[in-house]
Amino acid sequence: MKRHGVLNAPLSARLAELGHTDLVVVGDAGLPRPAGVPVVDLALVLGVPSFSDVVRALADELTVEQVTMADEARTANAGVVALVRSLFGEPEWVVHEQLKAMSGSARLFVRTGEATPFANVVLRCGVPF
Repeated sequence: MKRHGVLNAPLSARLAELGHTDLVVVGDAGLPRPAGVPVVDLALVLGVPSFSDVVRALADELTVEQVTMADEARTANAGVVALVRSLFGEPEWVVHEQLKAMSGSARLFVRTGEATPFANVVLRCGVPF
């Protein structure tokens, strides 16, 4: 049995398959899930698990070379923006419709239970060396 890190078996397995430049979308409970992209749905009830909990866990597991967020989050969800900046640095900004379009080319979509607006991020995997 694993002692630490992501314990959710489907999520842990999908993370182990990621490679350089693969995209991972972490979405709130309302972000549309794109057809054809594997989804690990962690949502239990609205708010659980939070975007913060999931993104912090992924930050410990992944090497991330770039993040993308919806420009609308800057004014609608400053807390989410501050968290992403603290973990990964300054995001690339796109309009929300572009972020939804980007999710169609993701290797993995992780759905949280988050119920605040624009609590979504696209993580581009890097390499640890």
